[in-house]
Amino acid sequence: MTIRSALRAEARRRDEADPLTKYAREYITDGAIHLNGNSLGPPRASLTGALDRVVSDQWAPRQVQGWFREGWLDLPRTIGDKLATLLGAAPGQVVVAGETTSTTLFNALIAACRLRPTRPVLLIEAESFPTDLYIAASVARLLDRELIVRSRDGFDAYLARHGARVAAALAAPVDFRTGARRDIGPTTARCQAAGALSVWDLSHAAGVLPVDLDAHQVDLAIGCGYKYLGGGPGAPAYLYVPARLQPLLDLPLTGWHGHARMFAMTAEFEPAPGIDRARTGTPPVLSLIALDHALDPLVEVGIEALHRRGRELGEFFLECLAERAPDLAGRLASPRDPDRRGGHLALRIPEAEPVEAALAAAGVHVDSRPPDLIRLAFAPLYVTHEQVWHAVDALDHAVKGAR
Repeated sequence: MTIRSALRAEARRRDEADPLTKYAREYITDGAIHLNGNSLGPPRASLTGALDRVVSDQWAPRQVQGWFREGWLDLPRTIGDKLATLLGAAPGQVVVAGETTSTTLFNALIAACRLRPTRPVLLIEAESFPTDLYIAASVARLLDRELIVRSRDGFDAYLARHGARVAAALAAPVDFRTGARRDIGPTTARCQAAGALSVWDLSHAAGVLPVDLDAHQVDLAIGCGYKYLGGGPGAPAYLYVPARLQPLLDLPLTGWHGHARMFAMTAEFEPAPGIDRARTGTPPVLSLIALDHALDPLVEVGIEALHRRGRELGEFFLECLAERAPDLAGRLASPRDPDRRGGHLALRIPEAEPVEAALAAAGVHVDSRPPDLIRLAFAPLYVTHEQVWHAVDALDHAVKGAR
């Protein structure tokens, strides 16, 4: 048996031995291999039925009474509590209000700066996702704060030297390009030692990496619902606010669903107690139902098992790559140590865009990021070891064809 054949046999053995493999049958993949779950993964096959039940059995017969008789009004909080189990948060500290990730981050950053009104600096990592940089810059202009943008190491150095000037510091536990990890605990501790608020963007970590928000005493966190969480295109974002900060939070977007007496229709805003004060307008029920449906198997499995499976898939990919295309293995842009990576890894390939297109034509979905990165994500519940083996073959062919 060749090494290549032995690796395929090993892939099948691992899939058969791992109880999480069975979940892959629940997702609609049409035979494709989805290694882009850090952007948008496939839906579960039962989603259509779940949505149809809401439309046919709730919306159609109940109409407006559905808000009260079907629990629609409670969805932002009930889904938030479900998501909290993946984030290491106690109930009552996460809300899925139905807003975009950008809007939710804007809300969080303004609120954080308002909690430190005399501090002039908003700090952010230069490697942050572009939207985070754009929103932070807008918040700084709006509040007349100084935006300090520093590289990964410079971010920590600035906190150490000038932390007393920082109102809020925004970072992510996973670099969206390379997958490199930033430890939440030590960074949050640096912020708190300086009296600054820590704000985390969990978009590339939630659902694949333990983040332990309560244990690390994180101040605020946000994230999207459409990456590893699988909530579908444009799925609503979530906001984490620990109970200790909720009474103090002064959010800039104050909609009627965040009012203490929602249906009193008073002229002045009175914030609701607890996490409900972070709600804004009428929640998008169908989008929330899709996210709720996507979370079920993730919660059933648990974040530790999800992380274990994703890590093993990534390591098996590198093992196969080293055997099949050692020159490509040498182009790894991510940390080699799996403890220093999130759920995806990246390769530096000059022909990244045509390689992405060739892989898509071969039924392997990845994504590229300029100038030369191919990102491959190992979502735990719909990617298998045998698919990883096939993907390495397809990648080798695509790179050779692009040269």
